[in-house]
Amino acid sequence: MKKSLVLAMAMALGVTASAYAANPFSDVPAGHWAYDSISKLAAAGIIEGYGDDTFRGDRLMTRYEMAQIVAKALAKGANVDKLAAEFADELDALGVRVAALEKKADNVKITGEIRYHYGYIKPNHDRKLSETGLRSRLYFNGKVNDNWNYVGRIENQQWFHNTEEPGAGNKGDEDTSFNIAKLEGRLGGINVIAGRDDDVFADGYIYDGEHDAVKLSYGSKYYISGAYGKLTDLNDDEVFGGKASAKEFWNAEIGTNMDTFVNAKVGYLSAKLGTDGKAYFNDDSKDGILYAGLNFKLTDDLGLNAMYLRSNRDKFVSEGNNYKSKKDGYVFGLSFKGAEAETPGSWGLGANYYHQGRGTYLAHTIDGDTDFNTGFKGWSVGGEVTLAKNMVLSTTYYDTKALKGAQENNAKTKVIWSEFNVFF
Repeated sequence: MKKSLVLAMAMALGVTASAYAANPFSDVPAGHWAYDSISKLAAAGIIEGYGDDTFRGDRLMTRYEMAQIVAKALAKGANVDKLAAEFADELDALGVRVAALEKKADNVKITGEIRYHYGYIKPNHDRKLSETGLRSRLYFNGKVNDNWNYVGRIENQQWFHNTEEPGAGNKGDEDTSFNIAKLEGRLGGINVIAGRDDDVFADGYIYDGEHDAVKLSYGSKYYISGAYGKLTDLNDDEVFGGKASAKEFWNAEIGTNMDTFVNAKVGYLSAKLGTDGKAYFNDDSKDGILYAGLNFKLTDDLGLNAMYLRSNRDKFVSEGNNYKSKKDGYVFGLSFKGAEAETPGSWGLGANYYHQGRGTYLAHTIDGDTDFNTGFKGWSVGGEVTLAKNMVLSTTYYDTKALKGAQENNAKTKVIWSEFNVFF
C-alpha cells in the first residue's frame, strides 16, 4: 500500500490539525501536491517519517505500519471506523481494543418485522368468516454493559377486514402498545431475564404470549431454568372472562440442548388465576401442568417431536354449563427442512397432531381454534418459503374439534392461516 493512498484516505476521513509544521520532511517540497495533507498529519502526530527527516512517499508500507497510523488516528478521535475494522487483527496485536472505541450511538440497535395475515375460518355451521390484518413491530436493543442488555418492543396492530370471532379486531380497529420491556444479562454463570417478555412455555403448547416475570437459567448443553411472574395475556382472553384472569405463575424445567439424535425436557407450570379465571376453572384458582418432551433429529432435514402434558384440572364452567375434560394431553409433530429468512429459496414443511384436555393449555401457540370448553383434538399441515432475503411466506391448515363430552361433541373448526413476514 502506497503512502500517497494512505494520505488520501486519511484526509477523506477528516483528520485535521490546528497548525501545520513547516516543511516537516526534506523530500516533500512545499509545491508537492500532497504537501498540505502531509503537514496536517505530521502536525497531528499521526505520521512521523524516518530518522533522516524524510517521508519516502513512494515506498510501499506494511499492514502493521498502516495499523500504527490507524491507531494514532483513533487516539486523536478521528472517525476511522472502517479502517479500524479492516486492520482489526493488526490493531489487536498492537494492544488497541477497537471494540472499546465504538461510538456510544452504536450501543442501541433497532430491528423490526412486518406481518400481513389472512385467516379463513369455517366453524361447524353455514357461516364462514375471514380476517386480514397488519402487524408492525420495532425492537430496541440497548447495551448496558458487557454483561447486560435492555430490549424493548413497540407493536402496532391494524385490522382491515371484519371478523365475528371473539378476541379479534373489527374493520378499522387499530392498537399500539409497548409490550416488551426487559433486561437480559448474567449473574455469574446464571442467565437472567427480568421484565415484560413475549415467550413460550412447553413449546407453546401450554402458553404463548406476553408475561411479566423473572426468568433464570443455568447451563447450555444440559440446562435448568425457572420463572416466576404473571401471565398477562390471559387478561385479554375472552374464554377466561376478562381482566381479572391472571395472578402469579411459576415454572421449572430441566433439559438438554445438544446437536445429537435426541434432546429432552421435563417441566412443570403452575398458574394461579384471578376471579374470572377461577370461575371458569370450576371455582378453583390453580392449574398445574406437568409436561415432558422429546425432539428427534432423524436426518439433517427431518425432525420429529413429541410432548406429553398432564393437568390437575378436569372440570370447567362456562356460561352456566358444566364441562368435563381429560386431564391428559399429547402433541406429535413432523418437520422437513425450514425456511431461513437469510436464504432466498429455502423452504420447509410441517405437520402436527394435537389431543389436549382443557386444563393442559392456557394460551395455545397455534392459530387454529382451541377455544373449546372440553379441550380439543385435531391436526395441522403447512409450508413456508423465503421469497427473497428477509421475506417469508407461510400457510397452515388447521382442522380442530372439541374432545368428546358434554354439549360439544360435534363442535369443530377449520382454519387456513397465511402470513407474509418481512424482517429488517
